[in-house]
Amino acid sequence: MTLTAIAGATVVDGTGRPPLRDAVVLIDGERIVSVTPARETVLPGSATMIDATGRHVVPGLMDANAHLFSAFPDVILEHEGRYDQVVEEAAQVALKAGITTVFDTWGPLRPLTAVRDRINRGEIVGSRMFVAGNIIGFGGPFSSDFQSPGDFLGPEIVDRVNREWEQGVGQDLMWLTADGIRRRVREYIERSDVDFIKYGACGHTTPVLLFSETAQRAIVEEGHRAGITVQAHTITVESLRMEIEAGADLLQHGNITGKEPMPDDLVAAIAGRGLPIAAIVPTKRYRAWVQEHGPEWWRTVGLSPAAAGNDRRLIDAGARLLLTVDGALMGPRLRRHPALARLRGVVDHSQHFGEGHFYWLEAVTELGMAPMEALLSATRYTAEAYHVGDELGTLEPGKRADLLILDGDPLDDVRNYRRIVDVMKDGVVVDRDALPVRPIISAPE
Repeated sequence: MTLTAIAGATVVDGTGRPPLRDAVVLIDGERIVSVTPARETVLPGSATMIDATGRHVVPGLMDANAHLFSAFPDVILEHEGRYDQVVEEAAQVALKAGITTVFDTWGPLRPLTAVRDRINRGEIVGSRMFVAGNIIGFGGPFSSDFQSPGDFLGPEIVDRVNREWEQGVGQDLMWLTADGIRRRVREYIERSDVDFIKYGACGHTTPVLLFSETAQRAIVEEGHRAGITVQAHTITVESLRMEIEAGADLLQHGNITGKEPMPDDLVAAIAGRGLPIAAIVPTKRYRAWVQEHGPEWWRTVGLSPAAAGNDRRLIDAGARLLLTVDGALMGPRLRRHPALARLRGVVDHSQHFGEGHFYWLEAVTELGMAPMEALLSATRYTAEAYHVGDELGTLEPGKRADLLILDGDPLDDVRNYRRIVDVMKDGVVVDRDALPVRPIISAPE
């Protein structure tokens, strides 16, 4: 029995209950034994003590939509054959920044599952990972869904890279019947060892609807048949409505409905049914910067005035928003990349992996979300949305000891989430100074 006691802190346990002051969190190995007032706690003499007097303890944060592999063309080509190293680095950057669990919703399947499994076996350090692999119905990174290379790359390279992502559930599914799609999805789930699935209800950046209602129900039914959660990529009102009617468990950036605001009946249905929304929410400063300097798609679709209105209306209606960065690791070299030149001078960029979650927490409170609700959105709600709430998301007996010790009260000021003293995952204090172990994308020039 390896006992650890975190003593003297104010514990905000992620359940929504009021903070417990001068508390003791007792941990046995990987799991929490108790969270009790110090005056009622008798500590075993064998316990290792962590003095957290005057500090705050909260559950480890969770990112509901991450991309651990930075799928820029340069990174894809330069690091082919060692994508796992890039994934490992990102998982360590996330952990260092207080994200103890990430849900990767699109990326190269085999490197992702390999790193996930190595972390779970304790061979390497990193955020706990849950993996979906490809977005069902989308092509790989060198396809029309993302960045088609035209004539600049040979077909052998393009096909090889795209196959790494698509895994048999790419764009060619559009030719199949609903039964044919069902079979492909079932085969994908059975052979891929994914933790959840995500499909495209509409195009990546276009309003084109991809799957019929029948096909979407078939995808959702196959996910549920396998006992895993299902979500869809949507950026339009009708793709969002179809996803909901198909029975999806989680609405991925469902707050984005392009150039049209979300109808009142959809807002009411989402809030009333408790459907979780993994929402990209920018700060006021970032939104203002985008409207003045950003590319057209972000100004008119991704961060449009309609999306801004949706965010506030969903929060006012009591909808369950989930902390969502939807970003990738951006090191010094990528920040200088010509494709990202339009982002120079950007402020509060919410999709910078390892930092964007701090901006998200600021953004939702700017829109009127209570600080306690913001904490639940970053912890318990995400765990419950992905059906892992029995293990993660709150500081309760029996659950995994994933937590942050903060030098400030996050309920007083959400910027205090940046004031991390310690990160603990599975009952072990993380050596944050040692992460990432092998810098690649984040390496200084």
